[in-house]
Amino acid sequence: MPEDEVETYNPWSIVHLVFHHLVDQGLHPVLGSTGDPGGPAQALLVALGIEPSAEGNRQVARDVRAHLAEIRHAVLET
Repeated sequence: MPEDEVETYNPWSIVHLVFHHLVDQGLHPVLGSTGDPGGPAQALLVALGIEPSAEGNRQVARDVRAHLAEIRHAVLET
């Protein structure tokens, strides 16, 4: 599947979904109780077989790059 057709999602949405499922099962999950939750969240995603991307959501990044290109064109080409 070409990269522009790959479905992307916010990894925090997955973490949120997992936590709600655990709460529904009567558990009380805690993530990052000692500080930044980024590391434990990444470990959770990896345990689920999801490889978190440092770039974040590719679609958002692609849209931001396109918008910046439009701005550069408007400023530098006039």
